[in-house]
Amino acid sequence: MTEYRLPELGEGVYEAELVEWRVKPGDAVKRGETLAEVLTDKATMELPAPFAGVIDSLDARPGDSVHVGNAILTYTAPQRDGAESHALGPGAQALESQPAAPTETPQRASAAATEPPVAPSPDAVKAAPSVRRKARDLEVDLTQVRGTGPGGRVLHGDVERYARGEQRPATAAEPLEEAARYGTAGARIPFRGLRRRIAERMVLSKQTIPHYGYVDECNVSELVRLRSSLKETLARQGVKLTYLPFFVKAVVGALKEVPIVNASLDEEAGQIVLHDRYHIGVAVATAGGLLVPVVRDADRKDVPEIAREIERISDDARLGKAKLEDLRGSTFSVTSIGGIGGLISSPVINPPEVGILGIGKVVRRPVYDQSDHLYPAEMVYLSFSFDHRVLDGDAGATFGNAVIRRLENPAALLVE
Repeated sequence: MTEYRLPELGEGVYEAELVEWRVKPGDAVKRGETLAEVLTDKATMELPAPFAGVIDSLDARPGDSVHVGNAILTYTAPQRDGAESHALGPGAQALESQPAAPTETPQRASAAATEPPVAPSPDAVKAAPSVRRKARDLEVDLTQVRGTGPGGRVLHGDVERYARGEQRPATAAEPLEEAARYGTAGARIPFRGLRRRIAERMVLSKQTIPHYGYVDECNVSELVRLRSSLKETLARQGVKLTYLPFFVKAVVGALKEVPIVNASLDEEAGQIVLHDRYHIGVAVATAGGLLVPVVRDADRKDVPEIAREIERISDDARLGKAKLEDLRGSTFSVTSIGGIGGLISSPVINPPEVGILGIGKVVRRPVYDQSDHLYPAEMVYLSFSFDHRVLDGDAGATFGNAVIRRLENPAALLVE
């Protein structure tokens, strides 16, 4: 028997949480087949087998925290000698001659996510080869299984629950991703993986950071008109233009004007660190929970470039393909509830940052101009949360005014 140890997963990553095993004792695996899913800093990674062999034991459980270098399973490699190979069984003998099972590429996963809901093919369902094999063994139609993994991915447990009759068939009217995100009445959901990591971050934020909130309204009538005039032109260039890139650009300008907001508190050193880079985290709702991928060096990008980057990192997050480097290093975060319908929120700061902006929905309502004339305007509420250890109310209000001033003159954002 040979031990397989958790390999290095990236720079500065020393441990990971085991989310799910994709194999079980007795399975014959091929080189490149996925052994398990692990979670590091909210990024889910698949562990491909660097060997061919038969799994002897699994030495960690889902939910366990495993350090790099720890043994997590044992396996027996196939022997080339005929008698020894026969002793290992037909599964191991076949490993040397069988090609590796194809793994899903992001392009294939994206295509699967956009398949029409009418009679989808099992090949269009996002699932690992070992999950497909389990479905075949249990005579389960994968198109009827509600996936609870990232982006609606079907996991081993989903197939087993369906086979036991504990899960109703998925329908076109009940999307897989929504079912996975909001749960099923009467179910018990394991508190691990991304959900537990989010909980740890939120508890850290609320226990260590004294939040104070600040809300103001902003007239975005000019922004609505500008975005409408640019939307079709940029769409022909492959750019999906939402309001969010303008907000990110306005935030960057305000951070330069009020540097104390683009900071973090180093308690050990007794220092407030003011950053000279502008990495903006953008909250993205996924089936597994909230992720905050990062638009790096947003000050060096124009609005269309920011739009492209937001689309890329958001799609990766929703498909469970977010890279570790895309989830680290933000200096300020933005979250939007407007697409769902909320007006005002109380966003929770993403440590070690000292501020976050929550964007409400854009609403048309009557307002008065300076001459007391009533006119219709597109209005939005901006909800800020700040770390009161680092900045006081005047700094927060000054920052909010700087954001609003830029949003009310959006054409200037195109040339900043």
